[in-house]
Amino acid sequence: MAGHSKFKNIMHRKGAQDAKRAKIFAKLGREITVAAKMGLPDPDMNPRLRTAILAAKTQSMPKDRIERAIASSQGGDAENYDELRYEGFGPGGIALIVDVLTDNKNRSASDVRTIFSKNGGNLGETGSANFMFDRVGAISFKAEVGSPDDLFEAAVEAGADNVESDDDIHEVLTSSEELHAVAKQLEDRFGAPESAKLIWKAKDLIPVSQEDAEKLLKLLDALDDNDDVQEVFGNYEISDEIMAKLDAA
Repeated sequence: MAGHSKFKNIMHRKGAQDAKRAKIFAKLGREITVAAKMGLPDPDMNPRLRTAILAAKTQSMPKDRIERAIASSQGGDAENYDELRYEGFGPGGIALIVDVLTDNKNRSASDVRTIFSKNGGNLGETGSANFMFDRVGAISFKAEVGSPDDLFEAAVEAGADNVESDDDIHEVLTSSEELHAVAKQLEDRFGAPESAKLIWKAKDLIPVSQEDAEKLLKLLDALDDNDDVQEVFGNYEISDEIMAKLDAA
């Protein structure tokens, strides 16, 4: 379950369990379609599409599904999606940003509000939470691709702002404008990253108690299960000790 390390609780996204795979593919496909429709259908000429395809490949989305998602963006009968962002607060006062792609704004607004209210949170006004976050690029590599020093040196040379490493991953942080250029240079040296995307990175993390963590994870799971919700970002920090207790419960 995501949420217990300083990297993993930047963004909450479940792993691709078999039971969830279809839902995950649908969300990834929707992002690919929107990216291709907003720009060119060629990932070499469309940074957002390139990022969306990379995310799909990371989740082992079949090539033919990726191609169908791109193809569906072309033509007059292509589906129209609106990009929405909701801001709110969860148990323990943690702030959440919810990114949505939807073909029905009213449905999404109602669904997200209901999910917050049923799980110990409340939806806020636009601007009520995003000042607690920075909009940055984040490029993730598995730890084994190189040492922290190697990644840091290469990332700085490529124009990145910082690198944060732990036993599992290296997280390269960039300005939003430099994300794709930095990702391309690092990919040439270290191979394809695990992910490369724009995120909302919390300026400060709030430690969450076990009681609040249990409620918070239910809220995050409910948001993640919603078809229109693409990603959820929070400023929470759940300790390994608390996560271990919740996993054992």
